[in-house]
Amino acid sequence: MNTCLHLDTPDGQTTLGLNAADARLPLSELLAHRGHPLNTRCGGRGLCGGCEVGLRAGALERTTDGARVGPSADDRLRSCQLRVPEGGEATVTVPARSLLKHEPAVVAEFKINVPWASDPLDPAARIGAAVDIGTTTVALMLTEVATGKVLGEASAFNAQIRFGEDVLTRIQMCYQNPAGVRELQRAVTVETMQPLLAEACAEAGVTLADVGVMTVAANTTMQHLLAGVDPSPLGVHPFTAVFLDHRIYAPAELGLNFGGPDAKVHLLPGPAAYVGADLSAGLVATGMLYDDGPVLLVDVGTNGEIIAKVGDRLVGCATAAGPAFEGAGLTSGTRGVKGAIERITLRKDPYTVDLGIIGDVPKPIGICGSAYVDFLWEARRTGILQSNGRLTDDFVKTAGPLVQADEYGKKLQLHARGASGPVWISEVDVARLLQAKAAIAAGINTLLEILGVKAADVKKLYLAGGFGMHLSLGHAIGCGLLPGFTPEQIQVVGNTSLGGAFLALQDRSLLEEMKSACTRMESIELNLQPGFEDAYIDELMLP
Repeated sequence: MNTCLHLDTPDGQTTLGLNAADARLPLSELLAHRGHPLNTRCGGRGLCGGCEVGLRAGALERTTDGARVGPSADDRLRSCQLRVPEGGEATVTVPARSLLKHEPAVVAEFKINVPWASDPLDPAARIGAAVDIGTTTVALMLTEVATGKVLGEASAFNAQIRFGEDVLTRIQMCYQNPAGVRELQRAVTVETMQPLLAEACAEAGVTLADVGVMTVAANTTMQHLLAGVDPSPLGVHPFTAVFLDHRIYAPAELGLNFGGPDAKVHLLPGPAAYVGADLSAGLVATGMLYDDGPVLLVDVGTNGEIIAKVGDRLVGCATAAGPAFEGAGLTSGTRGVKGAIERITLRKDPYTVDLGIIGDVPKPIGICGSAYVDFLWEARRTGILQSNGRLTDDFVKTAGPLVQADEYGKKLQLHARGASGPVWISEVDVARLLQAKAAIAAGINTLLEILGVKAADVKKLYLAGGFGMHLSLGHAIGCGLLPGFTPEQIQVVGNTSLGGAFLALQDRSLLEEMKSACTRMESIELNLQPGFEDAYIDELMLP
């Protein structure tokens, strides 16, 4: 006999006639074949709960053991694990959150690898804002809650950077001066987020009062400072966070002004003191959470954070990479802004330099992180640098005035007439860059060793963050920043922190999955791991 499946959609009820062959398919596949694909973001393995349905009449059976499941008012049955029995019939309802939606059409800054449902975090809100608070930059996206349509975007430097480039400096400020917490909170809310929200609203043609909900993803220190919570315990062993859980605030509690009396700001959950909500957001946005692996998520920003997954095991760590790849503390270092050198190509005989400059301006202001990675590989490849990062004697003899010495060692001129004079890379700069790349590389290798896999075994390395979007993958591999990988293994995914904040805004089930991931992840203190120090020392050399 034929079976009947009734699908409740937001547009009404659809009745599908099924034949005996349909009964062998998981319900999620059956619906997809009938033009109603669901959120099977874990590949139909029953891990994510994205394809949940309700059973109102008839019966279903589990694909794993054939056990029968009867009617229930609960709509939490995972359709990928169920099928219609031979000769049976069922009435199934599909909640809006389980219906497949696609990626936002206009978001170039991040890649989402999972489908998402229209099940808003705050269904009463018409307009929502997703925010990524980085140590250096803040990005905000305004969306139409009902559809996920992107209405406006804005980004700027985090005004906190005037108090220090990295989180440890800002933590120290709070430790030394209790008023520092409020100063830093005001810098990120009043001085950074509020103007960005106003800018995005102006672009979208809406008012601040129209925005009813906001989701925020950030590292743990930034979350504390946004909430006005003293992060000092994060600066001393055992590096304890005051909170890691999902928190909800009224905008005014944080110094923000938007929405009506019911407006809320949701701080997304984080797994550990130095692996924050920005990474738990990335776990969902990349789809890594639903992959048996081995898979890696690597965010090389002001802080270097890494998560590895094999099977059900999640391990994460933070590395003391520091802000070197953002140009901090380097002779001619700068962030990736207009006028920065972003590409370097070298030739040795004769020595020539080809530079790519953001904005194609005639006088560069300095060198940004992607170009420093280029230099490490290009200079080593051409024989300009030794494996220890020092200039080779042969090159120095032929370089003439392009190489100069000062009290700290030698330096090489890349451009004679920059905006502030000659542009240099010094041996001290190279040493700092090698320390940063060694911290990332040794962190990756340590997590892989804990999980018993090698770089060649990794199915996918998701490279997150703005820095990763501009890297030459070949050069990052060649200089040892991503040791032992191939470009084919790496997917550049951009700002997955913002991507995860967007997903939590649109699909409340994904917020629950972030919470679950945070409780499962093992936080690894690299300095306590046997062999990490040796691995770090080994990675200080250029391949």
